[in-house]
Amino acid sequence: MLLTSVVISAITCLLAPLLTKVAGRNAGWFLALPLFAAAAAVISAAAGGLDTPVTESVPWIPSLGVEFSLRLDGLGLMFALLVLILGGLILAYSSRYLGRQGKHGSFYLLMTTFAASMLVLVLTDDLIVMFVAWEFTTLCSFFLIGRSGPDAREPAVRTLLVTVAGGLLLLAAVAMMAVGTGTTRISEVLTDPIWSTDAAFTTTVAVLLAGAAFTKSAQFPFQAWLPDSMVAITPVSAYLHAAAMVKAGIYLLLRFSPALAGETVWTVLLVTSGLITALLGAAGALRRFDLKELLAYSTISQLGLLVVMIGVGTQATLAAAAVHTVAHALFKSALFMLIGVIDHEAGTRDIRKLQHMRLRMPVTLTALILGSASMAGLPPLLGFVSKEGMFAAFLEVPGPAWFPVLLIAGTATTSVLTLAYSARIVLGAFTGKTFGAGQTQTEPEKDVHEAPVSFWIVPALGAAAGLVLGVLPFLLDGLISPSATAAVGSPVDTHLELWHGFNAALAISAVVIAAGTALVLARRPVEAFMVPRGIPFSGLTAVDWTRKAIIRTGAVVGSWSGSTSPRRHLGIPAVCLAIIALAGVFTVGELPSVVGNPSRPEDWLLLILVAAGVGSAVYSRTRYTAIVVTGIIGFAMTVWYFLLGAADVALTQLLVEILTVCVLVLVLRRLPNRFPRESTKARIGAGTVAVLAGVATTVGVLALTGRREMSEAANYFMTQGEDATGGANLVNTILVDFRALDTLGEVTVLGVAGIAIAALLSSRAPAAIRSARLDRETPIYSAVENSVFLRVTTKVLGPLIIVLSLYLLLRGHQEPGGGFISALVGGAGFALLYLAAPSDAAARIRWPYLSLIGAGFIVGAGTGFLGYLEGSFLTPLHVEILGIKLTSPLLFDVGVYLGVLGVMLAAFNLLGRHDRHSDPTHPSHDAEDDEHDAYLTEDDEVAAR
Repeated sequence: MLLTSVVISAITCLLAPLLTKVAGRNAGWFLALPLFAAAAAVISAAAGGLDTPVTESVPWIPSLGVEFSLRLDGLGLMFALLVLILGGLILAYSSRYLGRQGKHGSFYLLMTTFAASMLVLVLTDDLIVMFVAWEFTTLCSFFLIGRSGPDAREPAVRTLLVTVAGGLLLLAAVAMMAVGTGTTRISEVLTDPIWSTDAAFTTTVAVLLAGAAFTKSAQFPFQAWLPDSMVAITPVSAYLHAAAMVKAGIYLLLRFSPALAGETVWTVLLVTSGLITALLGAAGALRRFDLKELLAYSTISQLGLLVVMIGVGTQATLAAAAVHTVAHALFKSALFMLIGVIDHEAGTRDIRKLQHMRLRMPVTLTALILGSASMAGLPPLLGFVSKEGMFAAFLEVPGPAWFPVLLIAGTATTSVLTLAYSARIVLGAFTGKTFGAGQTQTEPEKDVHEAPVSFWIVPALGAAAGLVLGVLPFLLDGLISPSATAAVGSPVDTHLELWHGFNAALAISAVVIAAGTALVLARRPVEAFMVPRGIPFSGLTAVDWTRKAIIRTGAVVGSWSGSTSPRRHLGIPAVCLAIIALAGVFTVGELPSVVGNPSRPEDWLLLILVAAGVGSAVYSRTRYTAIVVTGIIGFAMTVWYFLLGAADVALTQLLVEILTVCVLVLVLRRLPNRFPRESTKARIGAGTVAVLAGVATTVGVLALTGRREMSEAANYFMTQGEDATGGANLVNTILVDFRALDTLGEVTVLGVAGIAIAALLSSRAPAAIRSARLDRETPIYSAVENSVFLRVTTKVLGPLIIVLSLYLLLRGHQEPGGGFISALVGGAGFALLYLAAPSDAAARIRWPYLSLIGAGFIVGAGTGFLGYLEGSFLTPLHVEILGIKLTSPLLFDVGVYLGVLGVMLAAFNLLGRHDRHSDPTHPSHDAEDDEHDAYLTEDDEVAAR
């Protein structure tokens, strides 16, 4: 049933755009139902009890031991129900919060993806899957915040920066745990003896996990992003604060608490940061007039209390943390949605403006009082149960006598401030008895009436649940006990009660309520003191400074090689690689002897030919000459590959050389024919870099090739490849069977490059085509006449080349060919069409090259998902139809074919387009060849100066 719940959530994501098109904003009602169904599936999975966790798994990356494994224990159950049930309620609420007009498809898509990502995060038993889901929540929050209007861009970027930094910390922790324990299963990692035997490992992982959780849950010093993200619409804020983004950090701390509770560094980090965060958040809430921003600071404070409880790490504090997690989710989601109702009806959520209105909203007021009272920890709400449980747990903390005192003092002070800002919400919104500082001029009073029942019903349910569970807290025993058990790592039996009799915890609660009430009564002088004062250094300033520093550093480092000058663009990377290569060769120690005689007589002939080509390229004065002699080098390498028996590689090299020349010709006709004159200093510098890189390459080749027998992997491919894949072409089977994931990545990169070419060349006009110096009376001047031979030949060869490319595609698994080679052959056919055309305008082939690129990726990735039918992603499938043996790698090769062909068509179409400002078939001969101004690179400018 666990996999069923995840599948239901994933399908909901896919349905969101479609349902939004059909139902508009009301799609939220329909999308809530699958989330409730997924919650029912989770409950059904736990129906038999969680004494033994429920597990389900699907292979993902078997070679690395990574599985899409799900494990339901008490902790996963609690968070999964919060994610799904609150997610469904907030989607239903969104159906009335969102406007009737507007496109809401992206909102519902991102919200359902957010829910699915959180569900996977809290249920997975694999470190890698957990990290992927963690990053998905980061991306969802970024896009949800960023889509909230023009003012949301900067807050979204700041949120992304902070949470991505936390993701990097989590990635480091995941890598250390996977390597240190030898497994990626979280349940096995937590029970590994390394936590008790390797102090350095434990300390490092504790710091990394704490840092990752602090960024996600807005703990000091990373708390600034949370109030900043309040530019997002209310449903986003409600979900992000109650059950999603910030709760991911709390979940991470609770999940790894069994291994880290009691560790000094863990306790110090969590308690210190939690107390500071709780106090800063509570004080900040008392200074806010925007009710939504006030709630954001209250979230920071409440999360700080949770982090303190987790940091202490006793059975009682972890059980109290579980109770407060549920209480906080209920009252915070209700309060955010209620503030949204007030904002929607009154047109503002600023208490300085609300004081001039009469809010005749009895249901909203009642629900707001219940939610605020629960947050304040007043009886008989669930918030009171969780706060009293926290105080009782802190009173029993072992260790130095000052430690419980510190905990009680810090959390009690926070609770006093919590009661004050909770009252501020109700009084500021409804009574008009707000605070003196910041009062605006008197305005006419305005009546604001109750919202429709379909709008307030969802938050009212959340507020009412806090009351019911406060009066009958034992209803949560079946959820809290297994949750605490999972967080502690040993059995915990909780019995929640509203009334425990007269005890120390009750006395502390009474003092907190009395002190908080005093602050409420003295609200005017309190605000007069609080509002003008604050921390002089804003966290947002730190985040912005960090972001700008990263950008500046990147610009400085990138400027070393990022240039239009080939000398700077290639020189520095070449020097760095040469230094690394030479250092590696001379520090590796004694090298093995050369195996056999790797050189043959014909090698020397080809080496001479390559050397002659290189020398000619160095001394060439025109760009076309350089291309020709460089082509000679490429063709020599092609012959070399053929002589070595690498037919596939040789054929690929040959086709790449041909197509490279075709593309370069399209580029070079827009550049001056001759290279710019260079100074002696420039030539010496370029020569030095070239020699250094050449020597490093030569030494590396001599040191690292021909000195060992065939590797174990190569021997396996040679001896077992055909039996394992059914293909006789070793190169192709490696590309589409054994290393298909690498090939999919390469096709993706190639597709991105094609899209980048299209975006770059479509956004700006290319340089003008260089004029030709031709006599109008000569036959060669007429493009129509001098291309007759090619046009006639192309009519015959063009279709044959395309058919040949398809033939090579089909036979690639057995003979030289395959998706890449066949696409290059097809590209050569299209190149011939361009060469044969009388003009650039006539040469354009209006094929949807971007669609081809996209189709190539979809086919390749789709083939990968088919692999799940027999195992894992990209597992080859073999079927026989009418006596013909077919394999899924052939379909994968089709994806490669489409992607590569799309990129080549993009290059031909965009680089080969004609100059609209001149007649492409009869270029003017008035311009001289040495008019380089429109084509100058940085080198040209230096030479000109």
